[in-house]
Amino acid sequence: TSIGSGAFYGCSGLTSITIPDSVTNIGSYAFGGCSNLTEITIPDNVTSIGSDAFSGCSNLTEITIPDNVTNIGEWSFYGCTNLTNITLSNNLKTIPLMAFSNCTSLTEIVIPEGVTTIESGAFEGCTNLAKVTIPNSVTSIAAGAFDGTPWMESMLNDDGLLIINNILVGSTIDKE
Repeated sequence: TSIGSGAFYGCSGLTSITIPDSVTNIGSYAFGGCSNLTEITIPDNVTSIGSDAFSGCSNLTEITIPDNVTNIGEWSFYGCTNLTNITLSNNLKTIPLMAFSNCTSLTEIVIPEGVTTIESGAFEGCTNLAKVTIPNSVTSIAAGAFDGTPWMESMLNDDGLLIINNILVGSTIDKE
């Protein structure tokens, strides 16, 4: 069973929702733009969350992505500006493009062991993100994944480089 693409898109009057246990897939834009949504529980049976599924849910404060979820789409939580607590599935392999970009209230994220790839812009613009835990399983971090975060700025070495797991994540070297 799925919640279809755009099913509740832009429903600004929606403040909380309980997704039935029978749901296994949350479609693209399913709850995108539900700007007053403050609470949602994703059931354990969900395996996939589509692109932009919760983008623009600016009053959502926390989200737990259950361990059965193996895929979250690009931009899935983009612009959730009040999101302060994210618990990621232990079965994710990729944090996709712009997935948590502009979650400006986020201060900490723990990437679970097993994630291998963090794509471009994944946490870009998270202007309060000061603590990031990245496991050794991560072998690819795209340019811009953490741009605009205090964490990236604080982790630069004396040469202006940010290197995690032998991966160049960012730099302050003249880009002209």
